[in-house]
Amino acid sequence: MPDMPSDMPSDMQNDLKKLLDKEAIRELVQIYCRAADRHDHVLMRSLYHEDAYDDHGNFFKGPAMEFIDMLPDIQKAMAILHHNVTTHNIFFDPENPDYAEGETYIIAFHKVQPEGDPNGHDVLIGGRYFDIYEKRDGVWKFSSRSIDADWVYVSDPSNVALDHPMIDGVHIGCPGTEDPSYKLLKLFKPGPRPISR
Repeated sequence: MPDMPSDMPSDMQNDLKKLLDKEAIRELVQIYCRAADRHDHVLMRSLYHEDAYDDHGNFFKGPAMEFIDMLPDIQKAMAILHHNVTTHNIFFDPENPDYAEGETYIIAFHKVQPEGDPNGHDVLIGGRYFDIYEKRDGVWKFSSRSIDADWVYVSDPSNVALDHPMIDGVHIGCPGTEDPSYKLLKLFKPGPRPISR
């Protein structure tokens, strides 16, 4: 964090520090969506502390790094992943400024297309992440992340229509480094999250 002007009142310094910390946490949560949707497991790994816990229901409960190791196999059948963050509540521990908790509302679309299934099916999940964030060595990361499902909508067969005339000629997103964002945005590279201070 940048040095505060010496003549700035301490309560204003505290408010500014809290705003900067809150923005760093929001960025962390948003980058998680990119890592999941682009299947960028190196980026995903850089968002968690090494000893972090992850709870994705029956998919996985345990050390986050082990969950990330499993993602390539889990995501093989995911033709499309699209996570959207909506409401994001963040609360800081008044006794420990390097500890915060968050409730992040999400809408996550999945087009699941197992090998041999020409149509696949759609799963739309409205849920929340219950997060614990810790700032270590000046960087906020996940210490714990648990998912909650508030509702699920399934369409079988899939209703995704990437050939619809309304999107004729637009770029089509996809998992991995073939996604158009890697070609069109020079600062968006696969791999670990750049740390800005």
